[in-house]
Amino acid sequence: MVGGGGREHALCWALRRENPDADLFCAPGNPGTASVATNLPIASDDLDRLADAADMHGIALTIVGPEVPLARGLADRLRAEGRAVFGPSAAAARIEASKAFSKDVMHAAGVPTAASGTFTDPARALDFIDRQDEPLVVKASGLAAGKGAVVCATREEAATVARGMLEGRALGDAGREVVIEAFLEGEELSILAVTDGRDVELLAPSQDHKRLGDGDTGPNTGGMGAYGPVSIATPALLERVRREVLHPTLAELERRGARFSGVLYAGLMVAADGSPSVVEFNCRLGDPEAQVVLPLTGGGLTDCFERVAGGLAPSPIATRPGQCAVTTVLAARGYPDQPERGAAISIPAELPAGVTVFHAGTRLDKAGVLRVAGGRVLTVTGVGSTFHEARSRSAAGARLIEFEGKSCRTDIGWREAARRR
Repeated sequence: MVGGGGREHALCWALRRENPDADLFCAPGNPGTASVATNLPIASDDLDRLADAADMHGIALTIVGPEVPLARGLADRLRAEGRAVFGPSAAAARIEASKAFSKDVMHAAGVPTAASGTFTDPARALDFIDRQDEPLVVKASGLAAGKGAVVCATREEAATVARGMLEGRALGDAGREVVIEAFLEGEELSILAVTDGRDVELLAPSQDHKRLGDGDTGPNTGGMGAYGPVSIATPALLERVRREVLHPTLAELERRGARFSGVLYAGLMVAADGSPSVVEFNCRLGDPEAQVVLPLTGGGLTDCFERVAGGLAPSPIATRPGQCAVTTVLAARGYPDQPERGAAISIPAELPAGVTVFHAGTRLDKAGVLRVAGGRVLTVTGVGSTFHEARSRSAAGARLIEFEGKSCRTDIGWREAARRR
């Protein structure tokens, strides 16, 4: 397992559940993955050392969690060495690594998405903004750790954000090119499709909560919590997503010589009339969606990943019937702009039934004290036979964990809660 965040802890946890006797390694991992795998002190973007480790440990299957090593060609490197790897090529990973490329693919494939323009020249970007309706969304085209999309209520705000990216290099190289698009109204939905580039196997649908504060207020983040399944994700809607979004996108990528293999994440906005539009594509499992979706799987995850890594069509992944999951992200003070690190973390030895804590931004100091080491620190997942039970368990677990500066949302799944009253 390549990566060291909450998604990778959840993946290691799910794989260990299916493979209790397997040798499982995680690079670099975190204190959470250490409980279910052997951590290797190798950065997730150190392609040379990762390839060496795969050889040294005789790894039969490598799963790449984060987008950065995929965009830098880790899957290509391992495949060229004859190793089975679950994750797309660098060419296919551009569906996330370049929002400009992603938009071009969607337009060519006829995939529904917001009207937009792509710019590297500030003057042209500002001229485009002046001619658009409000609100607008300004996105850095490159990888920005989930923080490159800014919702702007006014054209003036959009102009300021665009100038900050293009002229002020507010997001570094990620913002050298920007996509400016119309704001989509509706409800978000995350669809995770395991695919060999042609056939798809859907994991349980989920809904992320991007804004920092309750009531969807504050800045966009990498995600403050999620829940699944989602009642608006009816069988009819999922079939429509397959037909109108997933299959056309995969076909267009293959037409361009970039056949996709791995998890294609479609971040959707579902309008009031039930029609889906793509907000973004990712080239891997979402975070924190993985911490909701993986506890809902009931077997077959390893077999499916192995088949896709071997160039075969994905096999079915069982979903635990009648189960719901909710995860709450515990963030550091100052997240997402300037998270404070170093605070000691206290997690009770005994957690409530149905609660699992996944580590995201934690470390152990020399004395063995667990400390904050990132913006999103922990994700607390509650699983139950009803949405309300899962939500209550996640919230209860989140309250029991303590560290200075802890912040979290208390309304994860608020739309679902309103529907289920």
